[in-house]
Amino acid sequence: MHDIAGVLDRWLDGGGEIALSTVVETWGSGPRRPGARMTVDSRDRIAGSVSGGCVEGAVVRTAREVIRTGEPELLRFAVANETAWDVGLSCGGRISIFVERPDREAIRGVREAMAARVAVSLAAVVEGPGRGRRAVVTDAGGVGDTDVAAVGREALEQGRPLVRETPAGRVFADVILPPDSLVIVGGVHIAQTLAVLARAVGYRVAICDPRPVFGSAERFPGVELVNDWPEGAFERIGLDAGTAVATLTHDPKLDDPALAAALGSPAFYVGALGSRRTHAKRRKRLLDRGVREEDLERIAAPIGLPIGARTPDQIALAVMAQVVASRNRRGG
Repeated sequence: MHDIAGVLDRWLDGGGEIALSTVVETWGSGPRRPGARMTVDSRDRIAGSVSGGCVEGAVVRTAREVIRTGEPELLRFAVANETAWDVGLSCGGRISIFVERPDREAIRGVREAMAARVAVSLAAVVEGPGRGRRAVVTDAGGVGDTDVAAVGREALEQGRPLVRETPAGRVFADVILPPDSLVIVGGVHIAQTLAVLARAVGYRVAICDPRPVFGSAERFPGVELVNDWPEGAFERIGLDAGTAVATLTHDPKLDDPALAAALGSPAFYVGALGSRRTHAKRRKRLLDRGVREEDLERIAAPIGLPIGARTPDQIALAVMAQVVASRNRRGG
């Protein structure tokens, strides 16, 4: 949903009819997982993807029909290994895709939750007598069909998409979580490329720098800017378990308080620019500030994966790769 949210908003606000296609289940190998979405409007404009090949062609044809009739469809594709690449699956397998004309109120509820950075489940009957019934569920409650909402609540509790059989039929419940965040301390050269890379892979980005000449909209167009010292900036931004923090200034007046605050938060990644010698001095300063030795072990320093990076752009790539690896629990 994050991939197509902006386009979906514009098209729905435009008043025309659209079709929303959602990957419900996959078996075997495929480039998109349950919850991946593609939308098609009555002018044949497309946003998002559900596979990566000519499965999209078949889905677009069905989407046109769904726009015309208003009747949802559940598509199933079975692909042999030898023909997998022809239809956009990497190693064969099966995929099922639900195509519907989305309920505007349901989508509005989902988008409101996303804007508030609240986890939300969008659930629908994809097959059976109640096909098309929907529910939107957050921790605060649910709106829609009771049986469908129950699956949405279960998906929300587990934090992952689910398929369940209910009296209304087969229900698919997706979970849309707030995007992970990358908080960059220091509006330096590396940060400019790092912000672009982070946004490209779906991260919310915030630049923290009390110096307006560095943390400016001209240097970081479209990025959240907080021209404040780290403690105040972090309080405004909010550091949670989906947050990574990268300190890049080389200035102890900025990096040290930022690291101390980040290590006292549930942030999943904390990295600091600088050599091993620089970091050894930094560790001593942080210990003097009262940071625990075991917390210091959380700091990724020198920051970034060891790819031999030499330029600011290459360092930014190494940092973003390390952030993603950390989030995916793949070491690094």
